[in-house]
Amino acid sequence: MHGRPRKSATPVDENASALKAAKIRSLQSQFLQNHHNKIYTKEALEINAKLIEANPEFMTAWNYRKLAFEHNLSSQSEDEKGDLDHIKAIIDEELRVVENALRKNFKSYGAWHHRKWVVSKGNSSTERELKLLNMFQKQDTRNFHAWNYRRFIAGLKSISEETELQFTTDMINDNFSNYSAWHNRSVLLSHLLDKKVEGYFPREIFLTEEYEFVRNAVFTDPDDQSGWFYHLWLLDQTIKLDMPVLASFWPPSGSDLNVPIDLDANKSTFPVILYFNEPVEGVSSHTVTVQAEYDIFNDITWSPLSTNKFGSARAWVTHMRIPHEELDSSKTYQVKISSENYQGITSLSSVPLSEPWSFAFTVSVCHDLQPAEGQSLGRLSLTDANFCTIDTNSKRTALLNSAFQVTNDDGQPTSAKWNKIGKLTLARLLVAYDAMITGTQFTPSIAEEVLQLYSELMKLDPPHYQYYKDEYSSILLKQVTSSKESLLKYCWQYKDSTSLDVTGHTCLRLNSLSLSRIGSVERLLWVQSLDLSHNQLHSLEGLEGLQLLSCLNLSHNKLGSFMALDPLRFLKSLRVLDISYNEIGAHTVDTKRYLCSSPLSHTIPFDKKLEEFVNGDAKMMDFWEPFSIFGSLNLNQLDIVGNAAMNERFVLFLVKLLPELKWLNSEELH
Repeated sequence: MHGRPRKSATPVDENASALKAAKIRSLQSQFLQNHHNKIYTKEALEINAKLIEANPEFMTAWNYRKLAFEHNLSSQSEDEKGDLDHIKAIIDEELRVVENALRKNFKSYGAWHHRKWVVSKGNSSTERELKLLNMFQKQDTRNFHAWNYRRFIAGLKSISEETELQFTTDMINDNFSNYSAWHNRSVLLSHLLDKKVEGYFPREIFLTEEYEFVRNAVFTDPDDQSGWFYHLWLLDQTIKLDMPVLASFWPPSGSDLNVPIDLDANKSTFPVILYFNEPVEGVSSHTVTVQAEYDIFNDITWSPLSTNKFGSARAWVTHMRIPHEELDSSKTYQVKISSENYQGITSLSSVPLSEPWSFAFTVSVCHDLQPAEGQSLGRLSLTDANFCTIDTNSKRTALLNSAFQVTNDDGQPTSAKWNKIGKLTLARLLVAYDAMITGTQFTPSIAEEVLQLYSELMKLDPPHYQYYKDEYSSILLKQVTSSKESLLKYCWQYKDSTSLDVTGHTCLRLNSLSLSRIGSVERLLWVQSLDLSHNQLHSLEGLEGLQLLSCLNLSHNKLGSFMALDPLRFLKSLRVLDISYNEIGAHTVDTKRYLCSSPLSHTIPFDKKLEEFVNGDAKMMDFWEPFSIFGSLNLNQLDIVGNAAMNERFVLFLVKLLPELKWLNSEELH
């Protein structure tokens, strides 16, 4: 490990190992008996100490010492409880046992954790702990356990972060390859920059000095990765915004929205979407104001579009409903959305929104697109034959204008052959450079060079192939959505006019691009029909922001479970879905399902209606995941053929679950 070759054991070594194993088995047998019988005598603790010294990684032995520690403190006499020297003696004994274990194995998780637990009880000298740390860190300057413990002690001792930062400087000057010192430096600087401590704000001035500091390390040993990784962190800090901002929204400002009537529900609704540059919380009727003529919108509720349980998200939505009495009206209503109390919207680190914002649009009820009475929807073909190129001058492309601004860029950095960390750094540097020069746009020439670098990295460093592939996909989507002209190359028009009732006029076809992840969602809020077929997607994270989506083609990807489809349950407008020829059900062990093996522990909320739905059929309970996802949708057409999960029982389940379903796997249902 770490480049150190293993030596074959000699007969003498094997004999010593056998004797050690026999000793540990004997101690372990005595210890477990004491543990089972809750014996915490001095003799029992001595046996435990010998066992820990022989095997510091035995976590049960450390947990036993915690129980014994608490027991011995709680069972003291009244005189002993007031005797601080007696309490200190118990604590010192625990610290002695830990120190002996650390001398045996300096990287023992259990030993460091137990020492932190004991010291947090108080009555310990933090000065002594620092001296011990200095001794250990001389033996191994890069041990991350010691650095983690140092942060803990510095907090107890109230050592300033500036003082600790200087300590990392000294350690790095002694050894540029001290990755743990670089990491600790990034942790300290993150706190100092976030709190805008004097001398560290504005960040641009201080970061310039940091670039010079790390440059010396990189030039000293270009092949060492420690400095390069810190350089990557500096790049992220350079382009990172200090505060969250509203990155995109729907409907576009100044747009005229014609909302169709849902005849079945006799209502007319439309979504308003807010998309931020990072996850935020606090979006509510108190922080976001909706002003409309005649006060037609009431009970506005904002919901985060996220699968986490923390109430935060980049995308937030509210579904605004035109009152029943206004459905026959030909009025046009002015609507304004604004952040009156914008500072109530905060990032996960409690940083408030940077500035107020507002946008306005008009909305009216559309009476012209309703299907004739008794007319049924035909099957929508998603093959190439059903598409034709779109007229770029058509009014149908006007919605794209709101997402783009014209930018110019003359800089064209060039690539060079380098090692893998050099190529990765260059790719990240080019992205950072472009972000600083062009803002939210992405220069085509730089995009091509970054894509080439990630292509080379996929071949050069196969163990990290998936990471490079995901980064490649992210950059490719930024390139595709970098301008209206670029995005129009992927926009196609449906030939079949009957498709318009479900999909609208335009389909964004991002098929066969080898995408492994979804990104640049803030540029795609207008999309109603999306083709992501023949890619390598293993996750749909991000799609939850596309609230207008009514038609989605995900066929021929690498979606490995129903868990991967989780974002679909947020898409209330979805009518046509193709997830055929994926890998759903093909994996014998789904790691996400293994970690969340029941509805009670799953991130998908368990719907109690499932029990009523299955009506006593125990086998149907196996479908609680698809029930949670498809049960909230109103699909007319679904293709799921070509997945291992597809069988006759599952077909019956889907037909029962989706009463509006007209087409299943290309066959019409009756």
